[in-house]
Formats: sequence, structure tokens, C-alpha cells
Amino acid sequence: MAMRSVNKVILVGHLGRDAETKFIPSGAAVTKFSVATNRRWKDKDSGEWKEETDWSNVVLWRSENLANYLTKGKQVYVEGRLQTRSYEDKDGKKVYTTEVVADDVILLGGQGGGGSRGGDEYSQQPVSQPRGAGRSAPPASQQPDDHFGQGITDDDVPF
Repeated sequence: MAMRSVNKVILVGHLGRDAETKFIPSGAAVTKFSVATNRRWKDKDSGEWKEETDWSNVVLWRSENLANYLTKGKQVYVEGRLQTRSYEDKDGKKVYTTEVVADDVILLGGQGGGGSRGGDEYSQQPVSQPRGAGRSAPPASQQPDDHFGQGITDDDVPF
């Protein structure tokens, strides 16, 4: 009977930097970012609370559109698998690196640590726009009129 194995990672944390997307020669997008997760415990000897932050490097394939929303401080849910690979550095020394290859990335609410970027989980404003900017009433030419919804069918709804 064959032995089963499991390689599954679930992270819920905050992005440590803006995601970076590059394209490999075949044209596939590779997005990389880091996620910080915290662990908190009470020290037995001193009775003081201690905290430790772990950083995980994440690789996401073929999701270049998501990278625009993966900005420093955003909270994310990442599900995937661990992968260790090796390469030679500039001195010819073999280097091993372990990263999470993401199958699923979900943006969660808010920003960690009082991030300075604008927008929130419900906003449709670009992330780089200051919080509250562009939220004034639309011009009169774009105001809804009494015929709201007229001529719109189920085929016009994108979901």
C-alpha cells in the first residue's frame, strides 16, 4: 500500500512589500511577494508577552491582474504548497530556497500597521489614491435618473 503525503500551506498575514510581476520567456506571469505572520506567547519565566514574526516568500503563477492589489500592508489569505529549489549564486555556491507556491490568494480586509496607502477592502478607488479622495458625488451628467435600470437585462450583469 502506498503511503500518502500532504504538502499544504495556509497563511493569513500581511504583505511585507508590494508584489512584483515578471514574465518568463514563454509569456507566463510570475508574481512574487512576502507575507508576514506573527506568533504571540507568554514567557514562562518572566511572564512577559513575546512576539515573533515569520516571513514567507510566495510565488503566484499566471495571475498578473492580482498583483496590482497586492500592496504592502494588505492582509491576505494564501493557500498553496511548499517548494524548495536550488540555484548557484554569483560566487558559484549552491543556495537553497523554500517558498510557497500559491494556488489561491484572497485579499482580506484592511491594512496592517497603519499602512499609508489609500483605499479599503470595499473601495473601488485605485490603491494609490488617498483615502476618501474621489468619493464626492459624480457630476450631474452621471447622476442616476428616475429611469434607473431601464434597458438593463440579466445578460448585462457581469456575474
